[in-house]
Amino acid sequence: MCGVAGVLAGPRAEAPDLDELKRMIAMIGHRGPDGYGFYRDDRIGLAHARLSIVGLAGGFQPIHNEERTLWISFNGEIFNHVELRRDLEARGHRFYTQTDTEIIVHAFEEYGTATWAKLNGQFAIALWDAAKRELWLVRDRLGILPLFYARGGDHLAFASEVKALFGGGRIEPRFDAARLAQVFTHWSVTPHGSVFAGVHSVPPATAIRIDADLRLHEDRYWQPDMAGDPVLANISLDEAADRLEEKLLDAIRLRLRADVPVGVYISGGLDSSVIAALATKLDTTRMHSFGVRFADQAFDETPQQRLVAGHVGTEHHDILCGARDIQDALPDVIWHGEAPLVRTAPAPLFLLSRLVRDSGIRVVLSGEGADEWLAGYDIFKEDKVRRFWARQPNSMARPKLLARIHPFAAVNGQKDSPLWQAFWKRGMMETDDPFYAHRTRWTNTAWTQRLLAPDVRATANAEVFEAAVAAHLPAGWSRWSPLARTQWTEIAAFMSPYLLTSQGDRVAMANSIEVRYPFLDPEVDDLCSALPDRVKMLGLRDKLALRRLAARLLPEEIFHRPKRPYRAPMTTALFGAEAPAYVRDLLSEEALNRYGLVDAGAVGALAAKAHRSEGRMAGEREEMALVGVLTLQMLARNTLDELPSRAQAARVTLGSAPIHILEDHTTK
Repeated sequence: MCGVAGVLAGPRAEAPDLDELKRMIAMIGHRGPDGYGFYRDDRIGLAHARLSIVGLAGGFQPIHNEERTLWISFNGEIFNHVELRRDLEARGHRFYTQTDTEIIVHAFEEYGTATWAKLNGQFAIALWDAAKRELWLVRDRLGILPLFYARGGDHLAFASEVKALFGGGRIEPRFDAARLAQVFTHWSVTPHGSVFAGVHSVPPATAIRIDADLRLHEDRYWQPDMAGDPVLANISLDEAADRLEEKLLDAIRLRLRADVPVGVYISGGLDSSVIAALATKLDTTRMHSFGVRFADQAFDETPQQRLVAGHVGTEHHDILCGARDIQDALPDVIWHGEAPLVRTAPAPLFLLSRLVRDSGIRVVLSGEGADEWLAGYDIFKEDKVRRFWARQPNSMARPKLLARIHPFAAVNGQKDSPLWQAFWKRGMMETDDPFYAHRTRWTNTAWTQRLLAPDVRATANAEVFEAAVAAHLPAGWSRWSPLARTQWTEIAAFMSPYLLTSQGDRVAMANSIEVRYPFLDPEVDDLCSALPDRVKMLGLRDKLALRRLAARLLPEEIFHRPKRPYRAPMTTALFGAEAPAYVRDLLSEEALNRYGLVDAGAVGALAAKAHRSEGRMAGEREEMALVGVLTLQMLARNTLDELPSRAQAARVTLGSAPIHILEDHTTK
C-alpha cells in the first residue's frame, strides 16, 4: 500500500506548488518509504509515496494511460488485476508497467464509472481526467483504506492522512467539537468526517467527482443486500461450510499475489486460525505467522496461538506486550491514528506490525471481518435476547439469558440485580429503532462525555451521527431480519470507521505494513449476505458455518472455543505508581486548560482516583473516559504544538529517498 496526496486548483487559482506537494507527501512517508513520485499541470498536483508490493520495478506513480490524459495516485491493491489486465489487453489496451495500479486507468477508459464495482481490492484512488478537468476520489466497498479532503481557499487538497493536509500549509489544524463528542459516544466519527474542522472523509463504497469549478458530485456505487438469497434458504450447514471454504480459498489465493512474501496474523481465535490454515494449504513455502502475547493473563492467548501455528506449520513470531509496551506505543498510535481512542487495543497491534516489519515481511493476512459478516459478536446475541424479552417484558426468566452471553453476571449474582436488568431493558420495546442493538452500547459510552469541556459537550448530538449512518440504509433494509439489520449497522457504524482504521490501516501503515482481509473479499461478503441466518447464528450459538469449516482444519480446542473479543489493558497500564511521565504531564491542570477540550476538574478527580487504585477502576466506562481524554490531549499536542517540528523532520526523511517527477506541464 502507499500514500496519496494532492491539490486541485480552482479555475482562477494558481497551479499547485511542487514544494507544497513535497511537504504533504513527506508527512505520510511511512506509508511508502520506497520513493516518491509527482505529476503537475496547470490545475492539479498529484503526489505519491510508494510501498513496493506488486510490480517492484518501474512502478512509480502517478501512472498514466496511453494518451497521458488520465493520471492516478493510488493507495491499495487490486487483487483481480491479472484477470482485468487480460480482459483489457484483449480490448486493445497496452500497458507499460506490471503494476495493478495501471489496470485502473485503462479500466476507467473502457468502463467509466462502472470500473469501481469491478475492482476486487482495498483502495483509495485519486484519478485525474486531464481532458475533462475532473478529479475522482474513490474508496473501496468497506473503507479499508483512508482518503480525506478539505477546501483551502480556491483549492481542494486531498490525502491518505489528515497530517498531509496540514503539512501542505493550506489547511489549519482545528478540532471539530461536535465530532469529538461523537468519538465519546460512538467510538468514531461519521463515515463522512474526521475530528478536524473542515476535513472530510470519502465514505466507503463512494466515488466523488470534483468538476472544473470544484463542485463535488457524490455517488455510492455499492450497497450490501443482506436479505438472504431464497435459493439458499434450505442450504445445510455442511453445504454452507463448503461454499464458504470455496470463496475463502479464492479470496486468499488472490491475496497471496505479491512480489514479496506474505505472512499471516494468528490471534488464537477462530477467524485468524481459519485464514492461517487455508493460506498454508495454498502457499507451498513455509509461511511466517505473527501474534501478540500479553503479560496480563486476563488478555493472553499464547497457548492457542502456538497450538494453531504448530498445527498449520507456520514459522511463528510473537511479542510479549506489558504495561510499559502499551505506554511506549500509545503516543505513536495517536500520531498515526489522528483521532482520540476510548481503548488501548490498537497499541499492541502497532507493536505487532513493527514485529512484522522487523522480520522482513511487508504483507500479512488477517481474520478481520468474520465476526461482522458471520455474526460472531455478543451484540448480535444481546439483540436476539432483548427482542425475545420484549415479547414478554414482565418475564423474570428471559432476561437471565443475558448471563449466558456475559457469564460474569451469573458468577457474581448480577443477573438478578435490578440495576443489571434495568440496564438492558432501557429502550427494549423500541424494536423498530434502526440502531436497536447498538443503542445500549452508545448510551453506555456516552457517559464518557462528562469529562469533556462544557462547550464541547454542548455540541454533542447523537442524532447527527445516526442520521449520517441512516442516510445510507440500503433499499429493503426494513424487510431484512433483525440479525441482518444489526450486522449492517455494525459494519457501517463500527467496522468501517473505527475497527479498520484504528486497529487496521493506521497501526499497520505506521510501520509500512500492508494488511489484507480475506473475509472482506466481495465474493465472500456476498455469500455471507446470501446465507440464511440459521447457518450464522442459531439460538445463541454463533458463526456456525465457519465453525463447521474450522472443524475440518483445526484442533477441537480452537473450533469449539467461544468468541473472545480482542482487548488490551487500559488504565492498569497507564495509571498508578508506574504511570509514564506523559500521563501526569498531559493530565496536569495546566495542560488540560491549555487546549480547553476537557473539564479539568472532572478529569483531575477521576485521574487521581485512577492513580490511587493503580488503574483498577469501578467499571469500563471510567477506563474508556480516561483513555479518551488522555489520547485527546495527545492528539491536541501533536497537531497544535508539535506539527511544525514533525513536518521539518519529515522533510529531512523525504530528502533521502528516490524522487521521480513523472510529468510537470507547469514548467513547459
